[in-house]
Amino acid sequence: MISTYSIACIRQKYQALCADLDERGRRRWAATEARVLGYGGISAVALATGLTRNTVAAGLRELADPLAPPLDRIRRPGAGRKRCTEVDPELLPTLEALIEPTTRGDPESPLRWTCKSTRRLAGELTRQGHPVSDRTVAHLLRTADYSLQANRKTREGAGHPDRDAQFEFINNRIRACQRRGEPVVSVDTKKKELIGDFRNGGREWQPCGCPQPVRVHDFIDKRLGKAIPYGVYDVLHNRGWVSVGIDHDTARFAVEALRRWWRRLGAVLHQGARGVLITADGGGSNGPRNRLWKVALQEWADETGLGVAVSHFPPGTSKWNKVEHRLFCHITNNWRGRPLTSHETVVELIGHTRTATGLLVEAALDTNRYATGVKVTNAELAAVRLTPATFHGEWNYTIRPRT
Repeated sequence: MISTYSIACIRQKYQALCADLDERGRRRWAATEARVLGYGGISAVALATGLTRNTVAAGLRELADPLAPPLDRIRRPGAGRKRCTEVDPELLPTLEALIEPTTRGDPESPLRWTCKSTRRLAGELTRQGHPVSDRTVAHLLRTADYSLQANRKTREGAGHPDRDAQFEFINNRIRACQRRGEPVVSVDTKKKELIGDFRNGGREWQPCGCPQPVRVHDFIDKRLGKAIPYGVYDVLHNRGWVSVGIDHDTARFAVEALRRWWRRLGAVLHQGARGVLITADGGGSNGPRNRLWKVALQEWADETGLGVAVSHFPPGTSKWNKVEHRLFCHITNNWRGRPLTSHETVVELIGHTRTATGLLVEAALDTNRYATGVKVTNAELAAVRLTPATFHGEWNYTIRPRT
């Protein structure tokens, strides 16, 4: 790919020589530069000099046939076909109004709700009395400093007024737990994955020309189903636990993952702990409004005798949850480019995730079935021994064992 620096150098040379060259000289000089650059040279020279690609290509044909008789006719300055924007001064403003109908043109523009390809733009310009081709439209857009661009995720939306205060509250709560030697875990559900020979994002080393074949369409295989990884990340010990479900992502499934983490890792790593702090996002199976989440946590607290403190991240800030960027990202990187052909494959790939910073991950398959649409009555919710914090008690609360 020709660099921006090379294009800038060609532009400087052309500006220095242009006044001393006639039509044929400019054409042949441009062709010489394009031939030196090689692939992409015509486009680069046309962009740097403002000459058309056809002019540069004509110069290359002349250089390729030195025995051809030279053209004696040289047009005087200003001769030749006028630019379309000179013939039709309203062409460019009309084009810009079609590109940005809500700011420069008619909000009811017919192209507002369609893909604005060069062909459709050319067709609409022709309909409005500005006959042009799609190639001319593309040239005008590049000249006006337009380019094809994708969306960029930069806007986070309106933040909660107590967003920063909640982050500070969570941080202080984590430090207090660590001083007491109690575990702090970050939990969330990873993206559901289809099981079968489906395409998985990323690339893996394979023999040249021999990519692993996968299905063309990503329709769920009802026989194999899907995998639902629920992660529990131990912040202090840099250890991860993932329960891979096969049914539904419910609050009982989430708490079952916590239960398995405690039996397998937590009780061993945090002997003598009297409580645990859970940081979770603000929705899904572990959301603050989920009644079943609190009832299931009460059952777990009764089983273990642990005081379960919970802090939820404010709306729209779930990506700050440590399980996202300390556990899930490494799992995704570990299985990139590999079809997840079975639940056992998912468990093995998750369980073999390692990092240079010492992350260790264990995983197990959860074959239980979890009912959806479970209703929690007011009496069941009132039986939960829940103590809300003085600051945003709907986000920060502690559930203590009833025995």
